[in-house]
Amino acid sequence: MAILEGKGMYLWVISRVEAGNPNAIAEVARQAGLSHVLIKVADGSGPYNIDKKTNLDTVPAVVAALRQQGIQPWGWQYIYGRNADTEARIAIQRVQQFNLDGFVVNAEKEFKEKGMESVARRYMQQLRAGLPNTPIALSSFRYPSMHRPLPFETFLEYCDLNMPQVYWVKAYNPAQQLVKSLREYQSLKIWRPYLPTGAAYGEHGWRATPDQVSQFLQAVKDNELPGANFWEWYYARQNKSALWNPVKNFPWPTTPQEKPVEITIRFLEALNSNDPVKVTSLYSPSGVHVTAQRTVQGSQAILGWYNTLLRNTLPNARFEVTGTSQTNDLRTITWRAESSSGRVLDGKDSLGVKNEKIAYHYTYFTVQEN
Repeated sequence: MAILEGKGMYLWVISRVEAGNPNAIAEVARQAGLSHVLIKVADGSGPYNIDKKTNLDTVPAVVAALRQQGIQPWGWQYIYGRNADTEARIAIQRVQQFNLDGFVVNAEKEFKEKGMESVARRYMQQLRAGLPNTPIALSSFRYPSMHRPLPFETFLEYCDLNMPQVYWVKAYNPAQQLVKSLREYQSLKIWRPYLPTGAAYGEHGWRATPDQVSQFLQAVKDNELPGANFWEWYYARQNKSALWNPVKNFPWPTTPQEKPVEITIRFLEALNSNDPVKVTSLYSPSGVHVTAQRTVQGSQAILGWYNTLLRNTLPNARFEVTGTSQTNDLRTITWRAESSSGRVLDGKDSLGVKNEKIAYHYTYFTVQEN
């Protein structure tokens, strides 16, 4: 299965769609058959969709409501390149805070200035380092040839997906523009799976038509692309949903998502891979790891512990589960392990699981030297 499939919609300002009601937003998305919604979570160096009057963060409730409907919540951020480190830092913070399914980098005119390649690289390096397991996409102009020196390849080097803005503004040929955009990106040195963003809005007296939206989606299907999304929810829902309904009515069945493999099985497989990063990816970003000696929290601290365990304490170990039990969200595992420097016969772990991630982990074992 691709990282992302099916129909999606950008959501810019939460408070102005469906009266800001998270459950209504999720229900409208479900009825439209959306597989994903892209929520603005940051603008430059600051968080976004914070209510200015109450200081309430409106993102988490929408994320939770979408998840309840089986819809992937993604975040996005418009970047200016004024301070690559702070822009990357807020993006990482927001993605980890809500455990988002993916993240979109929106880079436009600011990165057409000379000397911005190094800024783009620094931002993307920081972003990728902070989100090693999160799918990242680029949202930028439809035709790279018309927007140099914007460093498309630098952005794409650190991305998993490409989501160009194929907006046929002041034109009436969405299918032809999609093909032209696709061919231009195929000619770049770096290729990433292509999932375009179409126009469901209007500007300067021009407005996309329902028929054009349908033509665009059909062209996406005809070119065997994994999916598409549109800019933007608020505009699409205006004018008696003239631009929402063609998205809603276009037949694009979502791929049934297989039930995730039980976390205890994934945990054992990750341990036996002897890859600390793979094991750490099973934890929530704010996960807690406890031994009799100490308690640590967060991905970096947990990664450090597994580096020591799998590289030094039990190098090249083979782990075997000897017993399991489950009570609600708590899994208890007993296990043993053989390694090149020692063995464990009394391993016992308690895993507190939330949203298919390990939120709390207590472990006990003793190592017998060979």
